[in-house]
Amino acid sequence: VNRIKRAQGQLAGVARMLEEGRECEDVVTQLAAVSKALDRAGFAIVAAGLQQCITEGGADSLDTKKMEKLFLSLA
Repeated sequence: VNRIKRAQGQLAGVARMLEEGRECEDVVTQLAAVSKALDRAGFAIVAAGLQQCITEGGADSLDTKKMEKLFLSLA
């Protein structure tokens, strides 16, 4: 949740930068930071889900195709 809130704040900052007419390079740099923050949040969520699957059901219940698809959706 903290990662998502941080990314939300960064994205609001990008919108302000655009409204203020800031330099393209500055806006793109901040937009890249937002993208990276969202990627990290997504990976953390998938990793937590993977850990939960292993803890609750053991490795045998792990749907590897589903986990692979989730990871690839973030790539």
